[in-house]
Amino acid sequence: MVLTERSPEVIEFIRDALDLPTGSEILEAANLHEMLSQDLPFQPDIILKAGEQFYLIEVVSKVASLDTIARMQLLRELWRHKGPGLPEMVLVIAARTIRPREEQLAEELNIRVIHLPWTPGLPLKHEYRPSKSRITTEKSWKVVSRLLKEKSTSIRQLALREGVSYGWAHKTIGTLIEQKIVERNDSYVRIVDVKRLLNGIAWERPMKNLKIAEVPIDFSESIPAARDISYTLERQKIPFAFTGYTSGGLYTRYAVRQDAVCLYLEEKHLDLFEEFFGEPSGGGIQAWVYAPDRDVFTDTREIEGITVASPAQTLLDLAGLGYSAMDLTKAMVDIYVAL
Repeated sequence: MVLTERSPEVIEFIRDALDLPTGSEILEAANLHEMLSQDLPFQPDIILKAGEQFYLIEVVSKVASLDTIARMQLLRELWRHKGPGLPEMVLVIAARTIRPREEQLAEELNIRVIHLPWTPGLPLKHEYRPSKSRITTEKSWKVVSRLLKEKSTSIRQLALREGVSYGWAHKTIGTLIEQKIVERNDSYVRIVDVKRLLNGIAWERPMKNLKIAEVPIDFSESIPAARDISYTLERQKIPFAFTGYTSGGLYTRYAVRQDAVCLYLEEKHLDLFEEFFGEPSGGGIQAWVYAPDRDVFTDTREIEGITVASPAQTLLDLAGLGYSAMDLTKAMVDIYVAL
């Protein structure tokens, strides 16, 4: 393992994410061997016991194949076939990055997924504490991004402006208040800690999880590359949208990163993209291709002949790039009201 999977900080982070009491017991794998009366196909990195539930936790840096999920599922089958009377077992994967396909399969198999901080040196607890309610889901981010734009408004107005239920808006704002990101004054709410908000986004939705390819393309600068790609894909009627460093630089007029372009593209169009723009020799700049986890193609804009993701989506994605894009993310926050 690349991570120090049994360090107190990691265990505390996982406890918080699972909403377990601090005193939940840490067991050794030998206890599990004894219960099953047989050797296990693999040894879980952490076993926690809270009440009558056992949490079997695999800690990995990256889940980019089905191997980890398959091992966890095999362990569950061994547990079930041991017979009735065994306490309930919860399977958990704690990872810095996990690809969307693997995360979806884990959810379908009722395997909990915890996103560990992926930025080197990022503290595990002081900036942001995980919550059961996520702030980066499609509906929640509508509420959060609207509040960033309005500065100060009521929860009811947030719900009305973004077309979400009052209950959903209230739950989202409640999570932000719990995380000390938002402050409430009578019926009005406002964001009081943007830095904590951005850190929270980076933890919940790191863009590394969505990246499906890095394609060398035959261009020497990012803006001409993005313009040419936009022209070609639009005429092929292939949905796409530039995001991250590319759209953030265009919105803010901040220095645009020249060694790469960032865009959303459905995975089924990746082969065609590589055929159109790939540079077999590996020269030129890179195209960082991300698979969309929501509708990113409807509310696009055009800047300098380049199709870019909406301001709200761009801000979410910049924050998801972590500290490497922090200056650009802050510049985007500064002008967000005007976009």
